[in-house]
Amino acid sequence: MGKRKIEIMDTTLRDGEQTSGVSFSAAEKLTIAQLLLEELHIDRIEIASARVSEGEFQGVKGIMEWASAKGYTDKIEVLSFVDGGVSIEWMKKAGAKVQNLLTKGSLNHLTHQLKKTPEQHFNEIAQAIALAKENNIETNVYLEDWSNGMRNSPDYVFQYLDFLTQQPVKRILLPDTLGVLIPSETFEFVSKITTKYPNTHFDFHAHNDYDLSVANAIEAVKAGIHGLHVTVNGMGERAGNAPLESTVAVINDFIPEVSINVKESSLYSVSKLVETFTGYRIPANKPIVGDNVFTQTAGIHADGDNKNNLYFNDLLPERFGRKRKYALGKTSGKANIEKNLQELGLHLNQEDLKLVTQRIIELGDKKETVTKEDLPYIISDVLDSQTYEERITVESYVLVHSKGMRPSTTLCLKIDGEIIEENAQGDGQFDAFMNALAKIYKSKKMSLPKLVDYAVRIPPGSSSDALCETIITWVNNGKEFKTRGLDSDQTVAAIVATQKMLNVVSI
Repeated sequence: MGKRKIEIMDTTLRDGEQTSGVSFSAAEKLTIAQLLLEELHIDRIEIASARVSEGEFQGVKGIMEWASAKGYTDKIEVLSFVDGGVSIEWMKKAGAKVQNLLTKGSLNHLTHQLKKTPEQHFNEIAQAIALAKENNIETNVYLEDWSNGMRNSPDYVFQYLDFLTQQPVKRILLPDTLGVLIPSETFEFVSKITTKYPNTHFDFHAHNDYDLSVANAIEAVKAGIHGLHVTVNGMGERAGNAPLESTVAVINDFIPEVSINVKESSLYSVSKLVETFTGYRIPANKPIVGDNVFTQTAGIHADGDNKNNLYFNDLLPERFGRKRKYALGKTSGKANIEKNLQELGLHLNQEDLKLVTQRIIELGDKKETVTKEDLPYIISDVLDSQTYEERITVESYVLVHSKGMRPSTTLCLKIDGEIIEENAQGDGQFDAFMNALAKIYKSKKMSLPKLVDYAVRIPPGSSSDALCETIITWVNNGKEFKTRGLDSDQTVAAIVATQKMLNVVSI
């Protein structure tokens, strides 16, 4: 016996656009629609509400022109209203072929918002469905506030379904409009409906107000639902809708008796594109698509992964077009660092690995961001520091740079145990530091090498809080040499490089 097919309907472009502050342009809507259908293999997409705006009209028209050429018109749906045919006329002009008719699924909404009897409402719905059929528009029907209807007025809901299942509609859509259901209720309510109307296609539309949207979607599937509504990144009004990414992963892993078409390996790339279009940031800990969800931070986890993948589960990042990462910071441990070194093709002996680990822990304690790309710089800094004995150390300094005043530095230097302090001004903070250093060396009748080149670089792809490496070229007694300093602050990195120089020439 074959698996039961579950349709996935994505409503990012309609319900997802109700996320506060989010509005897609017509071009963005077309791009997302194309990716949802052709890249992700979503079964159906809901792209707009009828009558909303001229921009919405142009967006729908553009998508329908593309869909018509591709043979996708039956996969594109538009929210419509019981409005005497205004929505139908709007859809005809836009080229839309499937309406999702919004109706009342609870007696409370019907009585207090529409102020109509069930019979009046049903009569108007019948007219809207008939008009759509006359214009070759297919009809699905939303039962708005259905979840509260099942809780508080189930007789009305079943009266309505008795009527609706006799109408020429393709699907009946059951929304938890206010996100109030718990999983046990979802299973109970959906089971009652699918059992009573076994020949009717029902969709379930979850909202995430209690963070239960995925759990409710899964219970709806177990109860016999035929379709689920989702959005990319869980976008939507208030706390959003059931997220496409998590819903797909849970169905694939925990409900083997059903099948869905969605292409998992494209979930992440589409998620990131929607994030870019909306400016609506994906939380770093969001399952499947968050930046951190496939990142091991604790060193013990990386060690376990080296020993028979002890900390792996079925959510392998490769399924979603991603890779596992091992974070570098104060909790990393040697195992995390070794994992990152392997990716870079680098190998260190145990003593050097211990020193590099200690340096990363020090940076982590300062809340510095450490990335895999920083590792070669850190290794260079650590191994370089082993080549000399520190006779001279920069004990402390104060760098001052105020508008309208020359930068100045107060420097405290220790030379063979002796503390010496000086102050100087300069054309910049590092220039002021070097002038203060020159004063100290002059007082000690010591000579400084000449600075002949100064370069700064950061790892490729790094952000503004990345480590930077300052490389300074010096000339001493006619011989040229370089020292390097590493820090997230450029001037501090230059001071580190300078301290190395002082010790190199004092050997």
